[in-house]
Amino acid sequence: MAGGDAEEETYTTDDALTRAGFGRFQALVLTYSCVGWIAEAFEVMLLSFVGPSVKAEWGVSGAAEGLVSSVVFAGMIIGACLGGLISDRYGRRIGFLSTAVVTGTFGLLSAFSPNYGSLLALRCVVGLGLGAGHVLSTWFIEFVPAAKRGTWMVVFHFSWTVGTILEVLLAWAVMPVLGWRWLLALSSAPCFVLLVFFPLTPESPRYLCSVGRTMDATVILEKIARMNSSSLPPGILTYGPKKKADKRLDNSETALLITEEGNSGIDENSSSKPTGINAPREFWSHDLIRSTFLLWFIYLANYFAYYGIILLTSELSNHQSWCTSVGTNFMQSKDVNLYRDLLVTSLAEFPGLVLAALMVDRIGRKVSLVIMLLMCCVFLAPLAVHLGQGSVTTLLFCARTCIMGSFAVLYVYTPEIYPASSRNTGVGITSSLGRIGSIISPLVTVGLLENCHQKEAVYFMDLMLFLAAVACTLIPLETKGCQIQ
Repeated sequence: MAGGDAEEETYTTDDALTRAGFGRFQALVLTYSCVGWIAEAFEVMLLSFVGPSVKAEWGVSGAAEGLVSSVVFAGMIIGACLGGLISDRYGRRIGFLSTAVVTGTFGLLSAFSPNYGSLLALRCVVGLGLGAGHVLSTWFIEFVPAAKRGTWMVVFHFSWTVGTILEVLLAWAVMPVLGWRWLLALSSAPCFVLLVFFPLTPESPRYLCSVGRTMDATVILEKIARMNSSSLPPGILTYGPKKKADKRLDNSETALLITEEGNSGIDENSSSKPTGINAPREFWSHDLIRSTFLLWFIYLANYFAYYGIILLTSELSNHQSWCTSVGTNFMQSKDVNLYRDLLVTSLAEFPGLVLAALMVDRIGRKVSLVIMLLMCCVFLAPLAVHLGQGSVTTLLFCARTCIMGSFAVLYVYTPEIYPASSRNTGVGITSSLGRIGSIISPLVTVGLLENCHQKEAVYFMDLMLFLAAVACTLIPLETKGCQIQ
């Protein structure tokens, strides 16, 4: 009897998803996730318009104007950690439900802020919700077959760029006529779309397997197969792949992707008690700690460069003095040139995403990331000297293309490194620490540019990107084509 059980055929979630392929079910999950990513892009992009309008209406200082954005980023740092812990402990659906409720509710309430202090408090809470937005991306990736996972994740990130462009157009139409309060209210709409369709969303089968609920995971996988006009592999679902996969391993860290860990504590007969509370122990493990530290720096450098490039665009695109205050440029919120410049630079993200989609599943995550980071360095370097406006615009466009491509690859790579039981916690904490770069970038970049140190600002950004490329080469794991837990 025991011998018969040992020979019983089994399959993993990756086996099931590979057989089902990418079909109608994944298309619906992708659509829902994209709405969530658009909602986050709306809330982040509107910061370019709200701060100057608040300053004009309430007469606050320039520092107070900047604080409207800073409190959102501060909230995102905390929210990224909390969102990861919640989704690993209670499930992906609860994770992105909390994101939509917090972001949508407090985003709408902030439109009715009676004074500056209440606006800061409400926007900080909005930041808490936004920080957990990564849960939607990891939820989507857990439904995608391994072979095209990278490409489809980059497609998912197109929705961010779409969101930024839509928000610029919305602001262009609303701000001159109705003002910033209407912009805040309308920008919260995508979150309520998420809430309307939330009852139709499935739980991730990978999460269900990680907490021992393989029967529930099987039901969802059967639904995926039916909707994709396919069928599941013969046998029973197991958490961890078939042993033959072990022959493909070439280092201990790859084993985290496709083998069942001996100390995972997952048992078919165990209760479905949430295990997310143990998630931090996993990414601090011997096998993951090196990758974790390296990813922290890569994220920090990417966020620093992304917002630094936006600030450079505002400053170097100005046809006036090279030493004009960046803050002055941002205050021109009702100037048609501001909307036009933001729209053009946002369009630069599309070619970056296309490049990432073409590269990530062909040459691998690490090589793609290194290429994008180094190309960004190359395009930024000439900006250390004064150039003609046409050259400046072209170089900034190309740099924005590369940094967006780098982000797209990162958001494919990071969730693949961590196992299902700690995936959102690992991505959340990594993203949270990376956002420190978005806070210090204005302080460093603006400070240098306002004091006419254009060369130093560009070289510092280049140094961060170069060190990030070096850090990427030191990560011991390539996840291209690998199964994940």
